[in-house]
Amino acid sequence: MGRVVRSRDRPGGRGLLLGARGSDPRAVPVGVPAGAGTDPHRGAGSSSRGGASSLRPVTDTAGTAGPPAYDWSAPPEWATPSRLIRVEEHQTSNEWVPKLWQSPDARLLIVDATRGVVPVDERGERLRFVAPVEEYDSARHYLLGTVDAVPYFVMLGDPDESVPGPSGTVRQLTVSLDDLDREIAITAVALINWHRNESFCGRCGTTSEVRKAGFMRVCPNCGNEYFPRTDPAVIVAILDDEDRLLLGSQADWGNRVSVFAGFVEAGESAEQAVHREIAEEVGLSLRDIRYYGSQPWPFPRSLMLGFVARAAGTEINIDNAEISYADWFTRDRLARDMADGTIARPSSNSIAFRLITAWRQGRL
Repeated sequence: MGRVVRSRDRPGGRGLLLGARGSDPRAVPVGVPAGAGTDPHRGAGSSSRGGASSLRPVTDTAGTAGPPAYDWSAPPEWATPSRLIRVEEHQTSNEWVPKLWQSPDARLLIVDATRGVVPVDERGERLRFVAPVEEYDSARHYLLGTVDAVPYFVMLGDPDESVPGPSGTVRQLTVSLDDLDREIAITAVALINWHRNESFCGRCGTTSEVRKAGFMRVCPNCGNEYFPRTDPAVIVAILDDEDRLLLGSQADWGNRVSVFAGFVEAGESAEQAVHREIAEEVGLSLRDIRYYGSQPWPFPRSLMLGFVARAAGTEINIDNAEISYADWFTRDRLARDMADGTIARPSSNSIAFRLITAWRQGRL
């Protein structure tokens, strides 16, 4: 049994394990009135701009499917084509987007980006939208795209005030929402977070202006253009020649384990990032690296790139800093240790869960 640590040569390095923190989303009661408790992480940016009086609740038309079964066989997938049409060719039109906003079919999602909270129904299965009734403001109202000619917008606000009723965090809801609502929620949170944190020009400091219906900002002073930021990160299932899987845990995760991950650094490929992160974290050399799949993870702005690789050896070399444990698991051992509570798996809304599930089913 070994122990594993993050980057040894960079204190507080950028290695991570995905999907291992906290309990599974299904253990979180999302069907309770929002605002029932206090949240110490709630900041000034979460206040509503345009209160409940300017919003008219409507019935969601984004889909009807309920949550997937809570088992190992149905992790979230991101390989199918998106139903959300991102209409980039029309985003520059000064007339087209306001007309979409005024459409009787338009749907507006209110997002508290500080907490990542969105309004949902009492079962946490459907997003709750409102019909936009105030005047369109390109600085606050962003077009996510259209679905079957229905336009979907997002704005920063407080769902507790603007859309009274149940709400939940996107991190919790990615398991229970159907594919379309999940994509809308994740896109909305990612876009709102970007605007909330990047309102000033990075070159000259001038307040920038919104363009392309929310998918670009431009500095009126120096002309600098910039776009929603996405930070690529790699996550890898490491197998040995006996088909065992390497799992690890950080010191503050309790008994929860996951596969290994880390951010891609400037100037390196995703495959090079896999080699570097695993060498730093567990001292292993890898071979036969192959791509598995990806997942958007807007907490706050990551894109997880999943890989599978074989370890050239099995000796784990770690120094017990931030990550406290790592070991090789057979399928029988993983099932046994989970059954008796020795370890807990990653949350089922993560690509870490997908990778472990695929290995358990012999699909890696």
